[in-house]
Amino acid sequence: MKNLKLKSARAAMDISQQELADIVGVSRQTISAIEKGDYNPTINLCIAICKAVGKTLNDLFWEE
Repeated sequence: MKNLKLKSARAAMDISQQELADIVGVSRQTISAIEKGDYNPTINLCIAICKAVGKTLNDLFWEE
Protein backbone atom coordinates (compact mmCIF):
# COMPACT_ATOMS: atom_id res chain seq x y z
CA MET A 1 0.00 0.00 0.00
CA LYS A 2 1.39 3.39 -0.98
CA ASN A 3 2.33 5.72 1.85
CA LEU A 4 0.81 8.94 0.57
CA LYS A 5 0.82 10.36 4.11
CA LEU A 6 4.62 10.31 4.16
CA LYS A 7 4.86 11.80 0.68
CA SER A 8 2.40 14.54 1.65
CA ALA A 9 4.22 15.35 4.92
CA ARG A 10 7.55 15.51 3.10
CA ALA A 11 6.11 17.75 0.38
CA ALA A 12 4.53 20.03 3.00
CA MET A 13 7.99 20.59 4.47
CA ASP A 14 9.35 21.20 0.95
CA ILE A 15 12.08 18.58 1.27
CA SER A 16 13.10 16.09 -1.38
CA GLN A 17 13.37 12.34 -0.95
CA GLN A 18 17.15 12.78 -0.93
CA GLU A 19 17.02 15.44 1.79
CA LEU A 20 14.82 13.25 3.99
CA ALA A 21 17.06 10.27 3.32
CA ASP A 22 20.11 12.29 4.39
CA ILE A 23 18.38 13.39 7.59
CA VAL A 24 17.42 9.85 8.63
CA GLY A 25 20.53 8.10 7.32
CA VAL A 26 19.18 5.94 4.51
CA SER A 27 19.31 6.03 0.70
CA ARG A 28 16.90 8.02 -1.43
CA GLN A 29 15.79 4.70 -2.90
CA THR A 30 14.68 3.56 0.56
CA ILE A 31 12.48 6.64 1.01
CA SER A 32 11.08 6.11 -2.48
CA ALA A 33 10.34 2.45 -1.74
CA ILE A 34 8.55 3.36 1.52
CA GLU A 35 6.41 5.93 -0.30
CA LYS A 36 5.58 3.40 -3.04
CA GLY A 37 4.70 0.74 -0.48
CA ASP A 38 7.48 -1.55 -1.70
CA TYR A 39 9.42 -1.51 1.58
CA ASN A 40 8.29 -1.97 5.17
CA PRO A 41 10.65 0.13 7.33
CA THR A 42 11.85 -0.85 10.79
CA ILE A 43 10.24 0.84 13.77
CA ASN A 44 13.46 2.79 14.37
CA LEU A 45 13.39 4.15 10.82
CA CYS A 46 9.69 4.99 11.17
CA ILE A 47 10.45 6.96 14.34
CA ALA A 48 13.35 8.80 12.68
CA ILE A 49 11.17 9.73 9.71
CA CYS A 50 8.40 10.95 12.01
CA LYS A 51 10.82 13.14 13.96
CA ALA A 52 12.25 14.53 10.72
CA VAL A 53 8.86 15.62 9.39
CA GLY A 54 7.25 16.52 12.71
CA LYS A 55 4.55 13.85 12.64
CA THR A 56 3.58 10.92 14.87
CA LEU A 57 3.73 7.23 14.00
CA ASN A 58 -0.07 7.24 13.82
CA ASP A 59 -0.01 10.21 11.44
CA LEU A 60 2.26 8.50 8.93
CA PHE A 61 2.13 4.76 9.38
CA TRP A 62 -1.25 3.80 10.86
CA GLU A 63 -3.61 2.32 8.30
CA GLU A 64 -7.26 3.29 8.68
